Amino acid sequence: MNEHRRALMKGLAAAGAAGLLGRNALSAFAEAPPETTRIRLVQTFAVCEAPQFVAEELLRGEGFTDIQYIRKDGPAAIAGAISSGEVDVNMNFSGPLILRVDRGEPITILAGIHPGCYELFTSQRLRSLRDLKGGTIAIRTLEGPEHVFLSSMMAYVGLDPHKDVNWVTYPATQSIELLAEGKIDGFLGFPPQPQDLRARKIGYVLVDSNVDKPWSSYFCCMLAGNREFVRANPIATKRALRAILKATDMCTAEPDRVARLMVETGRTKNYDLMRQTLNEVRYNRWRETDPEDTVRFYALRLREVGMIKSSPQKILAAGTDWRFLDQVRREMKT
Repeated sequence: MNEHRRALMKGLAAAGAAGLLGRNALSAFAEAPPETTRIRLVQTFAVCEAPQFVAEELLRGEGFTDIQYIRKDGPAAIAGAISSGEVDVNMNFSGPLILRVDRGEPITILAGIHPGCYELFTSQRLRSLRDLKGGTIAIRTLEGPEHVFLSSMMAYVGLDPHKDVNWVTYPATQSIELLAEGKIDGFLGFPPQPQDLRARKIGYVLVDSNVDKPWSSYFCCMLAGNREFVRANPIATKRALRAILKATDMCTAEPDRVARLMVETGRTKNYDLMRQTLNEVRYNRWRETDPEDTVRFYALRLREVGMIKSSPQKILAAGTDWRFLDQVRREMKT
């Protein structure tokens, strides 16, 4: 790590320790050390997951000495890596996590990180989601985040995602080209794709989950852990969650420095789009928005379209644990 990058990370870590912890800033030092000093996360290029990358130095402050970011490719890779135990904790869209919990996979959802970030672009101006009926929508893969989120949205307005639209699978870059050429009707993008599409004046935004209800009222990205890791390492789990939530606050408080760090560490090449993402995604909502409401909402939608069999109550009982979040919220209350 070069000196400039190290200085950025230490500066952000110092900001988290000094200004964003609230009245119980010394709680980490009063606790027992983590049961393990190793923590593994996924290395992705989804820039809305900035908090878990910004958290690297904060994780060191929580007692983790072996911090690994493991490269996984593909939109379904994150939930699979958590379930398999290849990684210990990671951010992911709530929908795919719920699918895995419904199948009995060992995933525990720990907290919500931020609502919003997805934007639905169409090739022509449409008045509502119902106008997509009969259209062609490009996604990266079936049961990936885009497919699950759009299926939830369609269920909410009374469309059947199995019958009412035609799904096609392409890499995101190819889908954007097809959208620009008018060869598909819809494309769901996540940062920095929406910022890039708007700058290039490609397509029309039909739904912006940052501001359009009900989607803006629920978490998009949540933090989940492998169930066995959480069970065996409760102190480490709480410490990791605390570091990532401190970093989430930094994304709101220090967007310039976070954007520079994301560029410096190779997680994105475009500083301007990164900074725009940090200013648009509502990282400051993790204290206010109820993660349980998010799981219940999406579980209902996914059950309506037959993507899961379990009731929301069963999903909540089998796949969530809010104890660590409740503790950290009390500590970080400002």
